[in-house]
Amino acid sequence: MTILEEIRGSKELLRNLTLREIKGKYKRTALGQLWSLANPIALMIVYSFVFAIVIRVNVPPGSPSGLDLFVIWLMCGLLPWTFFSNVVNGAMDAVTGNENLIKKVYFPRWVLVVSNTLAALYQHALELLILAIAILILGSNIVIYIPLVLVTTLLLALFATGIGFFVAITNVYFRDVQHFIGIIFQLGFYASPIVYPVSYVREVSDSVGPFLGPIEIIHIYNLNPFVHFAGIFRNLFYDGRWPDWPVFGIIALVSVGTFIWGWHAFTKRQDYLAEVL
Repeated sequence: MTILEEIRGSKELLRNLTLREIKGKYKRTALGQLWSLANPIALMIVYSFVFAIVIRVNVPPGSPSGLDLFVIWLMCGLLPWTFFSNVVNGAMDAVTGNENLIKKVYFPRWVLVVSNTLAALYQHALELLILAIAILILGSNIVIYIPLVLVTTLLLALFATGIGFFVAITNVYFRDVQHFIGIIFQLGFYASPIVYPVSYVREVSDSVGPFLGPIEIIHIYNLNPFVHFAGIFRNLFYDGRWPDWPVFGIIALVSVGTFIWGWHAFTKRQDYLAEVL
């Protein structure tokens, strides 16, 4: 309840900082917010060419939707990953990038991190809307799953913001964190089923067998929360079916727990940020 009360008490400041993030990012550009779509479109073209045409990754048709289009399958995982990385990277710079503001006036510093998430969420909502329209045009009726898509997006936002709190406060004390996080995201991209299906990892795991007692490669692979986020989004968008509910419940608990943990870690130190910066 303390978290909700603090957010409610700072809603006006949070609103203004979010609007500043949204408007300032593409200020004085001819295309404005349309530039937010340029990066995912460019990545879609490159990855579709490399993995669908050159490497020829085999993706099974959506079940029961019947969709059989690599581009749509790719975007169901790529858009959430882009949103996740934007939130964490933006949070990392949210404090250090507002050093002058923090030193001039007191306000709850967590607002900087949360406003960054809300600005990224606004952009992500536009991307998901376009994806949903494309899927509807292709003949898959996913309207019934849209509410759960929104819930899953909220959970991903909470998870990313929780991690964002940690990297934001750590980056204040150790500026090497920004370089370390860049490496982690490069590894995390290929350690997640974004450009290849999970079945590829499962086949390798079955062929290798247990290598740490009863532990197999697929067990370690499944420790990555984004593996399950990608799976849920693909279930709802590409397959046109409900996700595995036990997995969804675990992801919900992990997301909320990460946010609360990150929040408390950040707020304990936010009063000392002006001195450190």
